[in-house]
Amino acid sequence: MGNARFIPNLIVVVLLSSFEVSFSRKTTTNINTDQSALLALKSHVISDPQNLLATNWSTVTHVCNWIGVTCGSRYKRVTALNLFGMNLSGTIPPHLGNLSFLATLRLSLSGNNFMGVIPSSLCSLSKLELLGLSRNNLQGQIPVAIGNLSSLRWLYLMYNQFSGSIPSSVFNVSSLVQIVLSHNQLIGSIPSQFGNLLKLEVLHLGVNSIYGTIPPFVFNSSALNAIALTANRLSGYLPSTIGFWLPKLEILELGDNELSGSIPASISNASRLSFLSLGSNSFSGYIPIDLGNLRDLQFLGLGQNNLASTPSSSELSFLSSLANCKHLRLLEFSINPMISGKLPVSIGNLSVEQVLAYGCNIKGRIPGEIGNVSNLISLDLDNNKLSGSLPTTIGRLKNLQSLSLQGNKLGGFFPAELCNLKSLSYLYFTGNNLVGPIPACLGDLISLRYLFLGSNKFANSIPSTFTRLTDILQLNVSSNCLSGALPVDIGKWKVITSIDFSKNQLSGEILISIGDLRDLTYLSLSGNRFQGPIPESFGGLVSLQVLDLSRNNFSGIIPKSFEKLLCLEHFNVSFNRLEGEIPSKGSFGNYTIQSFMGNKALCAAPQLQLLQYSQQLLLPPCKANSFGKHSRKAIQLVEYILFPIGSIILVLAVILTFSRRGKRNANLPTAQENFPALAEWRRVSYQELQQATYGFSESKLLGVGSFGSVYQGILSDGLSVAVKVFNLELEGAFKSFDVECEVLRNIRHRNLVRIISSCSNIDFKALVLEFMPCGSLEKWLYSHNHFLDILHRLNIMIDVASALEYLHHGYTTPVIHCDLKPNNILLDEDMVAHLGDFGIAKLLGEHDSTIHTMTLATIGYMAPEYGSEGIVSTKGDVYSFGILLMETFTRKKPTDEIFAGEMSIKYWVKKSLPEALIEVVDTNLLNNEARQYSARRDCALSILQLALECTEEVPEERIDMKEVVAKLNKIKIKFLHESNRRA
Repeated sequence: MGNARFIPNLIVVVLLSSFEVSFSRKTTTNINTDQSALLALKSHVISDPQNLLATNWSTVTHVCNWIGVTCGSRYKRVTALNLFGMNLSGTIPPHLGNLSFLATLRLSLSGNNFMGVIPSSLCSLSKLELLGLSRNNLQGQIPVAIGNLSSLRWLYLMYNQFSGSIPSSVFNVSSLVQIVLSHNQLIGSIPSQFGNLLKLEVLHLGVNSIYGTIPPFVFNSSALNAIALTANRLSGYLPSTIGFWLPKLEILELGDNELSGSIPASISNASRLSFLSLGSNSFSGYIPIDLGNLRDLQFLGLGQNNLASTPSSSELSFLSSLANCKHLRLLEFSINPMISGKLPVSIGNLSVEQVLAYGCNIKGRIPGEIGNVSNLISLDLDNNKLSGSLPTTIGRLKNLQSLSLQGNKLGGFFPAELCNLKSLSYLYFTGNNLVGPIPACLGDLISLRYLFLGSNKFANSIPSTFTRLTDILQLNVSSNCLSGALPVDIGKWKVITSIDFSKNQLSGEILISIGDLRDLTYLSLSGNRFQGPIPESFGGLVSLQVLDLSRNNFSGIIPKSFEKLLCLEHFNVSFNRLEGEIPSKGSFGNYTIQSFMGNKALCAAPQLQLLQYSQQLLLPPCKANSFGKHSRKAIQLVEYILFPIGSIILVLAVILTFSRRGKRNANLPTAQENFPALAEWRRVSYQELQQATYGFSESKLLGVGSFGSVYQGILSDGLSVAVKVFNLELEGAFKSFDVECEVLRNIRHRNLVRIISSCSNIDFKALVLEFMPCGSLEKWLYSHNHFLDILHRLNIMIDVASALEYLHHGYTTPVIHCDLKPNNILLDEDMVAHLGDFGIAKLLGEHDSTIHTMTLATIGYMAPEYGSEGIVSTKGDVYSFGILLMETFTRKKPTDEIFAGEMSIKYWVKKSLPEALIEVVDTNLLNNEARQYSARRDCALSILQLALECTEEVPEERIDMKEVVAKLNKIKIKFLHESNRRA
């Protein structure tokens, strides 16, 4: 084996084919003993799909002629057993320990699925040099007796289900050259006996749950060629001398752990390093500027840490030295918000193929020298602060396949030179300030699979040349200023899966050819000016899961062909001019009434049971069409009498509508307003509120809280509101009204419920609040008729955290909400969250950091110091927010019956992370079959770990809401990036 290069996760494929294992046994054994051992193995195989053993391993033929069996020429005994790729399933019998001349044993790698435990008999083979059982489904603990294999050199047990800790006895086998135990469920620390392994070349323990610090001996082993400890729970610092005692080290994988401190500058002395992965830790300090000394470096991963560039320059100085790394293929330093500098001109000297630097607060312009990086295949600078126009020199990057610049401040026109990138497959420009027309020449980039140009300021029409992109998979030009009709040949996008043209000024009718897009799963045309009927051909979109046609001018009926779309989960045709009966078959019983709002002529069939958001949203039943013997006369009456009268009424209605609309628009707040200024505060009368709520009718009741009830109403100017009526018979109701008025009248934030007015007299007090049509987070979490995906939940939590950050840090007098829970988080029509119910909120004085209260908050969400001592501080809100995070992503209330005694939701989550994550996260969020499973899993894990930081027992150890908002945004950036890459 010697100093063969180690390639992560592929090493076993190379190694297992070249080694032999020697067994010694009593000389009294013979070939019949070997035959019996192999027949025992055959009897333990429960699945042999190719019938290889069933038809070949027979006593009719000599054992040395069996498939997968090799015998030695001298003693005619079995010396090799190779079952690689036979798709066998079963258990390993102890009888294999009787193959006393066995030199090679291959039950590992892909194609087999042996289960059970490792037989102890295998640990008695004193001359065994290679034990290779990887890529099966073996379980239990690694036998301590493996330490008896004094001749063992290669130990391969990766990709199994082994649990427990690594036996320290393994590290007493001084002959070991390679240890590969990755991708199991191992826990505990790395045994301190590591120092005994003076010959060890490869240590691979990645993707387990190993914790504690890395023993210093690991970094003092001069024979080590590869250290791979990725995706564990290792903590502590790297030694400052790390690069001095590893002369042969080529691979160092420490990513996705809990390591902290700085990256030692001495790392650049490990001159043979080709693979350096330190991402997803908590490293801080500066990125070493001498990394360019690693001349063999091919992979550099520093992403998701707290690293910064040296302060001596406004540029990212570490990039300049990397120009010496002529073999560099991947450079990744994403999600390091502290880097915050400009891209240097020297970036053009890099020989790199992939640059991933999203979420780093990189500022300034993209240097034109970027066009000199001729090897560049992928460039990702998403979610930075880049400005200026796009350099035309990017068009020189002939090998570029992926260009991602989303979420920056880039402006100017889209350079036509980018149309020279004939290999481009991914183009992401969402969320910038690009103007002018979308270049028609983009239609010539026939390699494009993903084109995202949304949330810019593009004008004119969608280029007709886009229909040349016959292999496009996802197309998004939403939230621009595009006008005109859809491309005529839209049916040519035969393999497209996602189209988002929403929030533009597109018009015209929908083409019938749209029904040819059989693979389409997502289609949004909302917020445009489309008109005419909805084509029946929509019934051909058999893969469609999401369809949003809302806020257009569509007329006519909802086609019955929609009943064929059995995969359709989200359907929205609200605010159009549709009429007639809503289809009742297919998936229509799964849609909410809100999907059809704003179509005054729609009606529901009696058998259609639509899911209701709230009781006030009802559709009229359809009336049966019955014609008696006088039907012809009735038709004539309509034609000659009622039509003219109806026309006159219609004209009068239009005049009246525009008159009232003018009056209403004059009274409504502008889009920029959040709360009315104190000078503009107005009161409404009891009579007006009574009329608005139909006399506070139960049919208008939205919910009942601690101090009163909330009703939906429509004011005289047509504004839909929520009226919170306080029950003055309850103790504390007066104070609650006063507190809520005080808080809501003086704070302004987009994620707080907006107060519109109030009504107060001796025996009646009410607040008039902004109406939230999508209800509460409580309803969305626990109703079987609603579902929030992981991004929805993350966005909602970011909204709530932003509101708390403002209350705690952005307002003159800090406000403590004191009652965070899903019922107090309300969602508007765009699913943006608004924090409400400030009935028990507290305002800190100028010099106060804490106050005391006798008011009890909701059980389960209270911080320990609140419930035991009545201490109120901003840290109490942080604790409640942590519990809210856990509840939102586990879909378990903190008061659930499973949480009894010492078992709380916090303890339940803490003891389950990270190895049992899937047991606590809402099962609806982690679907193994989902394309973004890995991204969802990592996102959920990061969120729950943040929740634990918020719920530390000691208030001073909790992070504040500024940090919470920053971390949540960081998690979101990473999730969106990973999801886009796996889409």
